[in-house]
Amino acid sequence: MANHEFRQIICCDFEFVAVDGEAPIVVCLVARDVVTGQTWRLWQEELEALSGPPFPIGSDALFVAYYASAEFGCFLALGWPLPANTLDLFTEFRCLTNGLPVPSGNGLLGALAYYGLDALSCTEKATMRQLVLRGGPWSQQEKSDLLDYCQSDVDALVRLLPQMSSAIDMERALLRGRYMQAVAGMESVGIPLDWEMLQQLRLRWAAIKVALVDRIDAEYGVYEGTTFKLERFARWLVESDIPWPQLPSGQLDLKESTFKERANTYPILQPIRELRVSLSQLKLNDLAVGRDGRNRCLLSPFRARTGRNQPSTSKFIFGNAVWVRSLIKPSEGYGVAYIDWSQQEFGIAAALSKDPLMMDAYASGDPYLAFAKQAGAVPQDATKQSHKAERDQYKACVLAVQYGMGPESLATRIDQPEISARKLLRLHRETYRVFWSWSDAALDYAMLHSKLWTVFGWTIRVGEDPNDRSLRNFPMQANGAEMLRLAIIKTQEAEIRVCAPVHDAILIEAPLDELDDAIVTTQQAMADASAILLDGFRLRTDADVIRYPERYSDPRGTKMWQTVKELI
Repeated sequence: MANHEFRQIICCDFEFVAVDGEAPIVVCLVARDVVTGQTWRLWQEELEALSGPPFPIGSDALFVAYYASAEFGCFLALGWPLPANTLDLFTEFRCLTNGLPVPSGNGLLGALAYYGLDALSCTEKATMRQLVLRGGPWSQQEKSDLLDYCQSDVDALVRLLPQMSSAIDMERALLRGRYMQAVAGMESVGIPLDWEMLQQLRLRWAAIKVALVDRIDAEYGVYEGTTFKLERFARWLVESDIPWPQLPSGQLDLKESTFKERANTYPILQPIRELRVSLSQLKLNDLAVGRDGRNRCLLSPFRARTGRNQPSTSKFIFGNAVWVRSLIKPSEGYGVAYIDWSQQEFGIAAALSKDPLMMDAYASGDPYLAFAKQAGAVPQDATKQSHKAERDQYKACVLAVQYGMGPESLATRIDQPEISARKLLRLHRETYRVFWSWSDAALDYAMLHSKLWTVFGWTIRVGEDPNDRSLRNFPMQANGAEMLRLAIIKTQEAEIRVCAPVHDAILIEAPLDELDDAIVTTQQAMADASAILLDGFRLRTDADVIRYPERYSDPRGTKMWQTVKELI
């Protein structure tokens, strides 16, 4: 924490009741100023009477928490202003140990155990947490016990801070702390849904599932009742002349990732894929929706090795089957916009490697067609329409490189012999020599020094049995996550309501008469974020705008949604 002198260092913890889809119900707070030793222990009624926290939160104070977005959710529920400086020891513990074994997990108890510090036992912690979740009223003894329990976490923070501080890059840690504030903001806002339609779906889902099979499977004939039959699907694939990857055993590979990749190549597969996901994974009652019809759930920031968010696939609307996203519908008088970067990973790779041909390809607006031109596969005056087949193959090659695909997988994707896939991958290496030299150097560095990191310092440690492909892809994925975090911070600080992060996109909401301006502001924030991370290289964005009474629609789920609507 060198070069940062704070007059107050406040370690803080809340206890609260969390109900799916709703704002937290604050139970109590304990905080301690590490510098002066002053301690605050406050119960519900005392907290609700305050217009702000009882401790300092200005520019000369540092707020310290573990998984700070939870604490900031309590701040927002109480209507309190947020601290100027945040150090989240969860994000820093993740950054310091990312990629390494963490025997006791990434929670506070896990961090304490990692540094050899004492803590409450898991059993004690679970018992006290159950007392919180039970809800009030609590007896005086229970209140005292809960405040003591809350204070035990603050005591743990006070012990953990000096153990970690020497390894923390404070400037970058404070930026991650700002993002945890932004996460609390998004979790508070949530995503507007068509509440009445969701209620109908939940009420009738058992019957709808059976009817869906009858409707969708009529074109495929691969179900028996509601059971997917492998032999029928294999026969349909042969009849439809669609190649399919096999497992070493010779059986068809039925993983969802395989279905997704095949459906991207053969759109005819999308309805049956959506049906399989809906029957096997979709649990509409798990979708976290508040009484106001908004989807709110933990966004789980920094959970992925790349630093990306990992919200629950069942609780988050964008983690569900694609057709379910059509439940997203702005409230009357409002609109939402889904704004994403165009070919973000390609642009990041071009800028970080400083490959001039790759940068030119991105600047052209169509890097896939530009690659085909640069490789001499199509004439310089080729267009997306005139050379669609060639562009599709070169697009598949670019995506294969980004996903770390080998020639076998690429060959399957483009329905060409493996020799053709190998040729495409060779042309990528020959065309973008600067990029590949940079990528090789990054991999070599990771193997020699056992780590890689992003522009803002998010680090992956290389343990035993490293994966070459994921290490090569780390700079693009992880810097993409950094870019998204910075863009969300900037967008929120411009007073735009951000509903959620979605991989490389931001979902915003605004009154209809302010929506166009909000989109411009968000796109500017996203362009600025890319320029900051990529040394001036700016990435483009696209906006999908939904104005009330319209609803969100993803082309991949259109047929399924229409079928569900008809059934209802």
